Amino acid sequence: MRQGSIFWITLANNFLLLGGGEIQVNPFKEFTKGILKENPIFVMMLGLCPVLAVTTSVVNGIGMGIATTFVLLASNIIISAIRKTIPSSIRIPTFIVIIASFVTIVELSIKAYAPELDRSLGIFIPLIVVNCIILGRAEAFASKNSIFPSIMDALGVGVGFTGALIVISAVREVLGAGTILGYPIFGSGFQPALIMILPPGAFIAMGCIIGVLNKLKQKGEFPSRGDISG
Repeated sequence: MRQGSIFWITLANNFLLLGGGEIQVNPFKEFTKGILKENPIFVMMLGLCPVLAVTTSVVNGIGMGIATTFVLLASNIIISAIRKTIPSSIRIPTFIVIIASFVTIVELSIKAYAPELDRSLGIFIPLIVVNCIILGRAEAFASKNSIFPSIMDALGVGVGFTGALIVISAVREVLGAGTILGYPIFGSGFQPALIMILPPGAFIAMGCIIGVLNKLKQKGEFPSRGDISG
């Protein structure tokens, strides 16, 4: 009984603790930097395999983004809560087991409640397990910080990842199919560029978007990694 009480007290302290011998962080900055300054796709260039494969439609982009964000958030919370009890020698396998558990929950939920989305995303749902964004945040942040900052970090990176997926998929769907969310937006005379919904179209769309963002960075209209403080 006493051991159980100690466990819950320790867990509560971990949740409330923002410092306590750890690197002091600003939770709000951790949230915002994942959206713009350290966007996992447009800035860090991470997790590009599912990005290039599933962004043929906005629905796919939203689905993959939400699934990844859920896994990222849930795994960050658990890893941060038990970080002091994980032996350093087995931390990576432990992280992967935790991540895989939440990916299984997501995969089974999508199969049950969104079978069409499951067919569209296919193998890329279980591949979230090895997404370097999630494992990277677990190793670089959640394993070194308390729960609340880890939640904000996961939400920021998740929102940034989902937003980037939506932007890329919107460009590809509009140009490649003439639709947005499945609804036609052009007249019958519009000839879609079918290459945009093929694999080369993903590289074209992403390259153009990153080029525009880099131009805005040069003009100081878009925050860059060099602007990060704290």
